[in-house]
Amino acid sequence: MKHISIILAFLMTVGSQAGAADPADLQKLKDTGGCMKCDLESADLSGASLESADLRRANLKGADLSGADLQGANLKEANLEDANLKGAYLRSATFWDANLKEADLRGANLEGAYLRRADLQRANLEGADLRGVDLRGANLWSVNLRGADLSASNLIEAKLNYARMKGAILCNTIMPDGSVVYKGC
Repeated sequence: MKHISIILAFLMTVGSQAGAADPADLQKLKDTGGCMKCDLESADLSGASLESADLRRANLKGADLSGADLQGANLKEANLEDANLKGAYLRSATFWDANLKEADLRGANLEGAYLRRADLQRANLEGADLRGVDLRGANLWSVNLRGADLSASNLIEAKLNYARMKGAILCNTIMPDGSVVYKGC
């Protein structure tokens, strides 16, 4: 019976470490303000100051970036699946080809961000500031855009299937088909 308890405790320890951020990568991010190709899965970076950080191809799956300052950060090809970016400051950040599936971006400031071909499938962008955002070719399938401000954004070739857009501001917004909408100006 004692051996079973020891094995069970070991398995629980190993299981809790699975999907955890690499401590060396966390230290690199802290020391340099960037961490390209780093494993930061499930990291608690809430409220972090990561302005202009180079996080290209970083694994931030399930990371808590709520309230973080990522203004001008480069998150090209980063994995932010199921990340918490609620209230994050993401103005002018680059998310080209980034994975933001099911990410929580409620109330986030993404003004002027570059989300070209980003995968935002089932992401929550309720009340987000998306003014002037480049969303060309982005996957916005089943995304929540309720109350979001998409003024002057470019959605050419974006996939908006099943998107929830009640109360969204579409002032001078270029839609997937190239038409321009002036709703909420």
